[in-house]
Amino acid sequence: MQVRNRSRNKKAIRQGALWVALLFAIGCSPAVRHPLTADEPAGTVDAVEQPGALVEFAVHPEGFTLTQQVNVTAEVRADYEAAVRMLEDGRYSAAIAMLLDITERAPLVTAAHIALGITYAHSGKLDDAEDSLRRALELSPRHPAAHNELGLVQRRKGRFEESRASYEASLAGFADFHYAHMNLAVLCDLYLGDHACALEHYEAYSRIVPDDPQVGKWIVDLRNRQSRQEKR
Repeated sequence: MQVRNRSRNKKAIRQGALWVALLFAIGCSPAVRHPLTADEPAGTVDAVEQPGALVEFAVHPEGFTLTQQVNVTAEVRADYEAAVRMLEDGRYSAAIAMLLDITERAPLVTAAHIALGITYAHSGKLDDAEDSLRRALELSPRHPAAHNELGLVQRRKGRFEESRASYEASLAGFADFHYAHMNLAVLCDLYLGDHACALEHYEAYSRIVPDDPQVGKWIVDLRNRQSRQEKR
């Protein structure tokens, strides 16, 4: 049981790794984005509009792209990219320092607050991580990545029902966001004991990512546990 739990926890945490990036096209006019509605395709998200340079924040979780347009300088762009590289290299203290500076110079860039939250979480500074992710959600209330990362932090802080609500908020407008499906499945399975929820989201993840054999084994394991409980 302990080995299985550690394996699933590690997989859940990895879903919060860096799949965020900023793409810049300086000098263009920002396109208008509207809040996602039931009639709109997945892949659009609320954005903070600013005149001037176009900065496109893109998240590519295998299937859709989220964008945000804000007005920043080329220096902010370069510093953000450097901070992301620091985070990817595990240089958390340096990344935190640079991201804090970026969020002061460009406070409307949602991606910077998300990246800062991720970096704080990797450093074990969970309160700071939560603060940064909540700031990201103030800028983009429907942002699935921010909700997903917040759910990971809340789970690590033992606030399991809040974590569940964050994952569900992530999926509310982006039903195929497989990272959130995996994290919610793990939460329901290992922490909440809600096997129906766990099976639903393991299976949803498996439909979206059919080439992940480990999750298939977990689905079989969960069904076997359910069957044994029903026979008691």
